[in-house]
Amino acid sequence: MTKSVFKGSCVALITPFKEGKVDFDSLGKLIDFQLANNTDAILILGTTGEPATMTNEEKHSVIDFAKNRIAGKSKLIIGTGGNNTVKVIEDSLYAKKCGADALLIVTPYYNKCTQNGLIKHYKMIADEVKMPIICYNVPGRTGVNITPDTAKKLSEIPELCGIKEASGNISQIITLFKELKDKMAIYSGDDSLNYLFMTLGGYGAISVTANILPKEVKFVLDECLKNNYNSALSMHEKLLEINKNLFVEVNPIPVKYASSVLKLCDGEIRMPLTELEEKNKEIILSSLKNFGLKI
Repeated sequence: MTKSVFKGSCVALITPFKEGKVDFDSLGKLIDFQLANNTDAILILGTTGEPATMTNEEKHSVIDFAKNRIAGKSKLIIGTGGNNTVKVIEDSLYAKKCGADALLIVTPYYNKCTQNGLIKHYKMIADEVKMPIICYNVPGRTGVNITPDTAKKLSEIPELCGIKEASGNISQIITLFKELKDKMAIYSGDDSLNYLFMTLGGYGAISVTANILPKEVKFVLDECLKNNYNSALSMHEKLLEINKNLFVEVNPIPVKYASSVLKLCDGEIRMPLTELEEKNKEIILSSLKNFGLKI
């Protein structure tokens, strides 16, 4: 039987900032927005949440706040990945203590590691933390790729219950489904490919687009889970422009701008990320208008 933490839609939630500090009022509103739209899981401190620019104190405060705000109404997944295995364990234990339902742990970056190193990294974390873990494969950011063969070996670790796959390599994705059948849940890490993942047997998506369109993203995933592929495809096609243009610059710059336009929160980001370029603001505005959103 396939191991999994959730089925359906998980939002990779942005972290709202205001005047250089975490904006907890807006964070509460963002969480409430997701709960009101029945989002199945909420990921905080993933890549989209900018944890690399946050202090430990800030991250702990966000975890505590999110846990209390969600209050069991949705699965809480916390990003604790890094390139220092011991530090990842430390952060993961804190997340566990705070009541996380699962961890999202990206592959080590910059110092990188071999495929054998990946297996040992996740095994060491799993042995120490003893809770559900979703691996995150995004080689475009980390420079490290979890191969399908390595993913199959990782699936033998009891705590590893899923993989967020964002390689963008269609051949690898298809092979991954072949190798992990009935072993580990596979989640789309690229909104443009959500429909493809679901038709191959995916369990859902960890979505950037769900920050602004949670109902619509969930509709695509839920319809696929019900085998209603025609209606799912219709909505997925409608979302294609937004899914694409939310990556017109590096994530989360565009989605934060879109969130500010939709008055979900301030669009403030932290260096070294910079404000969306004017030409790209027009692209985002056009995408939102074309979808039918009032701005």
